[in-house]
Amino acid sequence: MLAIDQSPATGGEHAVRNAEILACGRAVITDEAEALEALSHAIDENFVAAVEALMGTDRRVVVSGLGKSGHVGRKIAASFASTGTPAFFMHAAEAAHGDLGMIMPGDTLLLLSMSGETRELKQVVTYAAEAGITIVAIGSKPSSTIMQLADVKLLIPPVREACPENISPTTSAIMMLAMGDALAIAMMNQRGVSRTKLNMLHPGGAIGQRLARVSSLMHSKDELPLVKRATPMRDVVLTITAHSLGIAGVIDDAGNLVGVITDGDLRRHADNLFDRDAQAVMTQNPSTVDVSCFVEDALQTIEANKITALFVTHSLNPRLPVGLIHIHDILRSGLR
Repeated sequence: MLAIDQSPATGGEHAVRNAEILACGRAVITDEAEALEALSHAIDENFVAAVEALMGTDRRVVVSGLGKSGHVGRKIAASFASTGTPAFFMHAAEAAHGDLGMIMPGDTLLLLSMSGETRELKQVVTYAAEAGITIVAIGSKPSSTIMQLADVKLLIPPVREACPENISPTTSAIMMLAMGDALAIAMMNQRGVSRTKLNMLHPGGAIGQRLARVSSLMHSKDELPLVKRATPMRDVVLTITAHSLGIAGVIDDAGNLVGVITDGDLRRHADNLFDRDAQAVMTQNPSTVDVSCFVEDALQTIEANKITALFVTHSLNPRLPVGLIHIHDILRSGLR
């Protein structure tokens, strides 16, 4: 039986081992960062051609790859779909067993293969070429079979893998992934995909929370702490206390917001507070947000103004309060 040395390491040995681990991790990240820099300089007019080909797709973009390229391809297809380009991933190994039927006239094929000679992908590219389907290929060998059959060729610069044996796809996978992200965002920009569209595509999760509208979180109707200009401060304090939001909005006879009274205003006028009315204590021209505003933007306004709550106004009348959003509402939503 193999004997294993279980003697405890000394403090010096731990320090040396930790230093080696940190040096290795930093070296990998440095190598990959340098590779991405090289990739940014290598992008040329073929990238423009690839964007135009993918955007010109009548139906869907079909992404395919094998091994690490396949894993990267799944992420690229997901990025395309989430930024407004209909796409899905087709497993290259399953393609020759019937999944080639997923590719239809009007689709565009995006193939990922560093070598350009992946056997399973050769079958895919041959089928697509014979069917007249546009092929965009990402790889590193311009003379390879797959690259030769592709209509648009996106070349990855030949750099060493971060793997010490220069075998495991590391640097190359990162560059391939970055190329996919670049394509997705370039198409998103060309299509003018807005946050409204992204909100429709990402209704759940952290992104959905970031893209939610203030209308989904705000207090409204009877929950609004509103008082008139001439309301005595004793009643204003009761209104603030009853609604537990630390603020009251002051409105004119037409119902328009003319000011706010916060806990800070109460403290500043504490000496003769109950001898005054709302108009004498309120802060005029308060910050507000439109009802169509994104929660993320509302939070930025709250943080920039060092306040805890914002009145939400009507889209057609920026002075008419229809809601109130408090920083606690945003925190409970999980945005922060």
